[in-house]
Amino acid sequence: MCSGSPGHCSAEYRDNAIVLHFMQGIDLKVESAIAGPRVKRSASVTTDGTKRMPRKYPIEKVRNIGIAAHIDAGKTTVTERVLYYTGRVHRVGEVHDGAATMDYMEQERERGITITSAATACEWKGHRLNIIDTPGHIDFTAEVERCMRVLDGAIIVFCGVAGVQPQSETVWRQADRYKVPRIAFINKMDREGANYFHAIETIEKRLHAVTLPVQIPVGSESNFRAVIDLISERMVTWVGETVDCVQVYEDIPEEYREEAQFWRNHLIETVAGLDEEVLGLWVEGKYIPVEVLKKAIRKICIDRKGTPILCGSALKNKGIRLLLDAVVDYLPSPADLPPYEGSDPKRPEKKILRYPSDEEPFCALVFKILSDPHVGKLTFVRVYSGVVESGEVLLNVRTGTKERIGRLVELHADERIEIKELRAGDIGAVIGSRSASTGDTLCSPKHPVALMPVTFPEPVVHIAIEPKTKADQDRLANALHRFADEDPTFKVRVNEETGQTIIAGMGELHLEIIIDRMRREYGVEAHVGKPVVAYRETVRAVGTADKKFVRQTGGKGQYGHVVLTVEPLPRGSGFLFEDKTVGGVIPKNFIPAIEKGCRDALETGVVAGYPMVDVKITLLGGSYHEVDSSDLAFQIAGSMATKEAVMNAKPILLEPIMRLEIDTPSEYTGDIITDIDKRRGRLQNMETEGHIQIIHAFVPLAELFGYANDLRSLSQGRANYSMEFYQYEIVPVEVANKIMERIGSAYRFED
Repeated sequence: MCSGSPGHCSAEYRDNAIVLHFMQGIDLKVESAIAGPRVKRSASVTTDGTKRMPRKYPIEKVRNIGIAAHIDAGKTTVTERVLYYTGRVHRVGEVHDGAATMDYMEQERERGITITSAATACEWKGHRLNIIDTPGHIDFTAEVERCMRVLDGAIIVFCGVAGVQPQSETVWRQADRYKVPRIAFINKMDREGANYFHAIETIEKRLHAVTLPVQIPVGSESNFRAVIDLISERMVTWVGETVDCVQVYEDIPEEYREEAQFWRNHLIETVAGLDEEVLGLWVEGKYIPVEVLKKAIRKICIDRKGTPILCGSALKNKGIRLLLDAVVDYLPSPADLPPYEGSDPKRPEKKILRYPSDEEPFCALVFKILSDPHVGKLTFVRVYSGVVESGEVLLNVRTGTKERIGRLVELHADERIEIKELRAGDIGAVIGSRSASTGDTLCSPKHPVALMPVTFPEPVVHIAIEPKTKADQDRLANALHRFADEDPTFKVRVNEETGQTIIAGMGELHLEIIIDRMRREYGVEAHVGKPVVAYRETVRAVGTADKKFVRQTGGKGQYGHVVLTVEPLPRGSGFLFEDKTVGGVIPKNFIPAIEKGCRDALETGVVAGYPMVDVKITLLGGSYHEVDSSDLAFQIAGSMATKEAVMNAKPILLEPIMRLEIDTPSEYTGDIITDIDKRRGRLQNMETEGHIQIIHAFVPLAELFGYANDLRSLSQGRANYSMEFYQYEIVPVEVANKIMERIGSAYRFED
């Protein structure tokens, strides 16, 4: 019926559906591998009444989706098939061949992993799909975080063998945080050990999700050959083994009807508990039409009350077209979601709503910065309202500066396609914005609004780095500045005592990739130290200090006097400053300088040079001199008082704790648990799946460097693990004092 790539299919084959009549008298509905016809454009009018070019796609037919998963769940393979079936590419790139379209960096193709998020756009059955493929490795979780912030929906890919894994939980929580509706695709149903219903059970148990299985598989592992669509009550099979295999709908065979009816009833019961229309029909014993059931599932999905579940094998080209149908059927358009909430930049307490319409004032959120060797700085934006054309002037709300936009581009992995405008609901990139950083709002200067920014975790590993030659010095500085601009979880600082440059990131792999990119892209050769844990400092009690800074040098002197307390806050609270002075003992204009001095002292560390977190400083009193007091004097006094108060508040170190999941054959369980105990870890729980034990534990990051090799030795290479950051916890005193000895500090902590 069709040979070659989608671009060479016959006109007949490119139709949405073809009905074939076989001699046996069975009607089989065969669905094309290619997206449906383009939609008609709708008109748009600007705020001043002039007509714009009509929209190519009504906003109701736009889907902004991300594809996210634990590493090795097959997420990029899913994306490659999506691009092929939508006609975006005419050749499938495979991860194992180093040829995946969305993994365009050299390091991604060499390692077979996704490192940076990549955006593209395609079309399916008259709908515009803006897709972001995200990394699965925990070291690059910030890429997922910033993408989730700007998505309307997500496809979460799970491995049919492992089900929910640690990074799956992280991705799920990120989607919860940004209220992103999602559908689940259980991939790798052809692999040994694949179990669709077990995977669903892990989603319900570990993610506490209400699942809506809209399909069940026919066969599993090497026998996986079809799925049964529980909504249309048809079986879907694939004719052929290649990516151009034909998708066929047929009646459910007799031997599967009872099971299919059981799971359809289960689906309807679950939906009836969440939708009144379906509940009414179900209670009355009436047949529930396909469209009514789809409408109900769509609403439940958009309201995040339930998650539709599908299955397939991306590598074997099975189930991806049905997944695309589910994206169109169940995930929201920008118009399906509540208006976007922002605030007045001058009065943050005043809320401002922006609706997803071309007629609204323009506003967009910057979610990523990328330095492109050909076009310079690329600013990735999600447009929430209005329209922007190249050459227009936009306001950066954070900096208060206005910038003229140079060019606008549509993204397809590392390709840049120049366009004339970006509209409400679009994801694209701006060329020419110099001041923009991740999380900034770009908007119409006449209608300023500040959208909620993106939040990122703090780095947990750092290393010292220095150029090998003086010629590398400037190139190193330029490279590090660029990487810090692109990646909010990559930090650079200079140790004032040693003069060393310290870089910090989310893990060993994260920093390894940075150093590799620095060498390849900038030609910088550097000496690199060993990875070191990014400890933090905090206090366990309340400490008070009364400090004066007085200098007399002949002319005008310096005078600042501060009385303050330092006290602990709950873990993860950061820093809080409160002014409780009364009676004008310190003029209000000096209070910001005192706060800055306190912050400076905490950022550079008091005890061991690590940033101090989770503390509250309360300014109680002090005094000033009418002539000699200044901002500088009070800033220094604030810093001195903070350091003294901290020393009186039982300071202690904090260390990053990782959540560890280990899959191992049962016979190695004892040795692995003993090893975890030696690493100061604590066992959370254990699960048994056949002959495999799944161990969940919390272990300090400091004890996990080189763990991959140790685990291989303990299990003869048969166990594997994954980990993610959990939280910061207090370092035991004896361990903390060893750290102080190692860094050459004479200070010793006390119980």
